[in-house]
Amino acid sequence: MNTFAPIAESFQTLNAAFTRVFRPSRLTLGLVAPLERYPDSPVPTMQAHIERTRLAEQLGFAALWLRDVPFNVPSFGDAGQIYDPFVYLGYLAAQTSDIALGVSSIVLPLRHPAHVAKAAASVDQLSGGRLLLGVASGDRPQEYPAMNFPFADRAERFRDALQYIQSAWHSPAQVNNRYGQLSPELELLPKPAAREVPLLITGSSQQAPEWIAQNGHGWMLYPRATDQQKIVIDAWRSQVRAAGGPAKPVMQPLYIDLAENPDAKPEAIHLGLRVGSRHLVEYLHALQDIGINHVALNLRFNRAPIEATLEVLARDVLPEFPSVPLV
Repeated sequence: MNTFAPIAESFQTLNAAFTRVFRPSRLTLGLVAPLERYPDSPVPTMQAHIERTRLAEQLGFAALWLRDVPFNVPSFGDAGQIYDPFVYLGYLAAQTSDIALGVSSIVLPLRHPAHVAKAAASVDQLSGGRLLLGVASGDRPQEYPAMNFPFADRAERFRDALQYIQSAWHSPAQVNNRYGQLSPELELLPKPAAREVPLLITGSSQQAPEWIAQNGHGWMLYPRATDQQKIVIDAWRSQVRAAGGPAKPVMQPLYIDLAENPDAKPEAIHLGLRVGSRHLVEYLHALQDIGINHVALNLRFNRAPIEATLEVLARDVLPEFPSVPLV
């Protein structure tokens, strides 16, 4: 039984991916690309990445998540999936048919929002409404001077970029801010498959809690202890209620090292757990109970072969957290 108070009976109806991944009072499972083990290097090999993505889709995982990592920053320690997220999203859209495709997250202050809006709408159309667009202000200061952008004003740039993107998807579009003047006679094409691509705000993105609750379609959290995460979620849902809009989902990533013994008890690893499948189910139920609607599993530190781990997760864990098939 859920321990948090639901704020509405349903989430918004946006695109197909949003409906597949997010359901009130329920949790679904996705995966973070690349689907491989690379604990000792920041750079993955990207071997068998399409075969593993197709396997994940076949097994019923709700979503595959990419990251926006323009440069391999040594202090950050992870180059993500290497490929540019929008280029890779287009390739994955052609190689899959059912799995939702997410980005966690595009660093808005480092890209012109017109390019983000057009690329995201293109992927959403080409994939049949399967895109979920996480957005963030960025947490790697070294990238900003590399692109000749100031790090200090990223909060304001983030807000202006989000306003520009949301306006560009609608007709007539009107916005006038630091990124440019978008007047009604200009139309950005294509439009998203639905009215707009779901926008999920990551962390604080240097914004006030009230602003986060009012803007975007959901919230991406960083992993925390369950009791602390509940406090954060409850406070945010109070802000959503105060804003008077629809209910909005919450998601988070989780690094796992799936133990061979299904009864292996949880042991802490970086931003996650080494754990057997039975205790993983218990832990995910605890996250569901505090209001998490989606967990993106990261297998970077997983010791067992990736294909075998995906099969075990599909057999022992996924049945507890089913997603809605695309229609």
